[in-house]
Amino acid sequence: MKKAVSVLFTALLAISLAACGANSQPAATGDKPSGEKISGVPDGVQGGKRVAVVRNLPADDHTKQFFDGARSEGEAFGFKVDTFIADNDDAKFQELVAQAIQNNYDGMIVSHGKKDYSYDMLKPAIDKGMKVVSFDTVIEKDGKNLPGITTTFQDDFKLAELSLNEVAALSKDGQPVRVLKLWFGPGVPPLDRRQEIYTKFEQENKIKTLEVIGPTNFQDVQGDISTKVSAILAKYPPGSVDVIWGSWDEMAKGAFKAMKDNNRMDIKLISIDVSNQDINLIREDGSTWLATAAVDPRLIGTVDMRLLAKKFAGEDTPPTYDLEARLIKREQLKPDTNMTTLKDVIDGWGKSDAFNEKWMDDLRAHFAKK
Repeated sequence: MKKAVSVLFTALLAISLAACGANSQPAATGDKPSGEKISGVPDGVQGGKRVAVVRNLPADDHTKQFFDGARSEGEAFGFKVDTFIADNDDAKFQELVAQAIQNNYDGMIVSHGKKDYSYDMLKPAIDKGMKVVSFDTVIEKDGKNLPGITTTFQDDFKLAELSLNEVAALSKDGQPVRVLKLWFGPGVPPLDRRQEIYTKFEQENKIKTLEVIGPTNFQDVQGDISTKVSAILAKYPPGSVDVIWGSWDEMAKGAFKAMKDNNRMDIKLISIDVSNQDINLIREDGSTWLATAAVDPRLIGTVDMRLLAKKFAGEDTPPTYDLEARLIKREQLKPDTNMTTLKDVIDGWGKSDAFNEKWMDDLRAHFAKK
């Protein structure tokens, strides 16, 4: 049985690394890197740490950048970082987390766990003494939260507010803006929070929802949404829909393709989240994708890794932390703007000193010499 479990974990690891472009290999069970003692650095982070980063989303651009941020910051601290992806398969996600716990990682960052299983999934890690940081994951059961876990979120309320303010600004003569809504749930924590703001805009009569469209094929969200939006657009003649609002940019990209394929660029598109693909589509000649609200996905991974490092060091960390949202508008983008250079046109993009410590700078300087 143990041999079968080991074989399964090896297979899942190979799949996950191939999907996200990682080139790291896991250290053997119980094998921890050793290293010289670094002056001024807490004992808890001396000698290197092994960290598993497990994500329950598809291998899209957002996921890649989240992994890149976590991996680059962790390796700058001298950590061994392995990344795993579950492609929105909850059973696979839970199995990957279980295997990381069994394989004696020192710490773990988990992304997009569902409320109905995350408490039970992560309790063995806490019981074992692992340090855990989560992103977009609700870890609560019967009114109780697991101690010691810091849960990070994008400021989803602000993301929704920023994007929906752009939607509401399309109103003519004070009439509610007619919206095709891209959303799925409930049960997905970030989308559930965005939904609260959407409901508020509906109640204030700023928007009117014509249809709600969501994916069923999470291995091809863009293709799935494109097909569904194409079918729905046939019901609405030009001038009867003001805007498509995408609560997640993977869905927005599918809607944009449907709009182009059906010659329906009379409809505006406003979304949440951003990637290089989004930027290219927003910037296209004749594009009606007007704006998107987002947090730098690379920065999310970076801040999560800093929090995990502070836990290794035995320093206080908050139970929750929200990363600040920004609005990106079509007219702000330049011909050479991408995720790396977005900081040049969006004030404060990708910058944060949150949870950075002097000893982290010492670690970066030490390992930069290697």
